[in-house]
Amino acid sequence: MVSAAGFTFSKSVKRYILKYLAENDQIKNDCSEYISLKISPHHIHKTKAEHKHAIFVLCKIIAQVINEKDENSIPDNVCNSLTDLVERSQNDIKMA
Repeated sequence: MVSAAGFTFSKSVKRYILKYLAENDQIKNDCSEYISLKISPHHIHKTKAEHKHAIFVLCKIIAQVINEKDENSIPDNVCNSLTDLVERSQNDIKMA
């Protein structure tokens, strides 16, 4: 269960990232995978696995954007691990 402070923090981070991407006209391209999930921290009717998957997708997108802006600022193994987490969390949703 997410605490009220954790919920507020994740909602604020998401809002900041999406606002940054929108200002730079990257949001439709970079966040299409996240947006297609149609899930936000306040969607209490979604499962824990769905929320977890959405967080991993958003983390992967953030890492990609940072890497594009400042090449090699995030090690390849971190980007690869995030991609693996997205795939595994997607499989968890399918199995549930």
